Amino acid sequence: MNRILLDTDVLINFLRGQEKTRDYMASVLDKADVCCSAIAVAEIHAGMKEHERTKTTELLDSLTIIDVTRDIAEKAGAYKKTIRSQGLELDDCIIAATAFIMHAMLATGNVKHYPMPDIKKNVVGR
Repeated sequence: MNRILLDTDVLINFLRGQEKTRDYMASVLDKADVCCSAIAVAEIHAGMKEHERTKTTELLDSLTIIDVTRDIAEKAGAYKKTIRSQGLELDDCIIAATAFIMHAMLATGNVKHYPMPDIKKNVVGR
């Protein structure tokens, strides 16, 4: 089965009811193992309002959450060290490394955050 790793922006857009993101999610749920990084969970919780807790918990409970392993951390460090992009953040490197290590397609709304040539990306919500 294919694996799809959802970026934080895709999760947020889904929770906000963005139609294109909801359509995308509906099209992949039965065809792939849909997951997200533990980093995305932290990012979601950092910006979540209390009234969004139930809906957010239900979404995250429906996904496979991938923990940050040593292999993922080492690959993320390699991305950060070798890719000279001004806006490259460590959290995006960890999410990209998760996609690489898990052999997953990264579903994101912002491919500019992921200049890594060795991961597969799918633009969602545009």
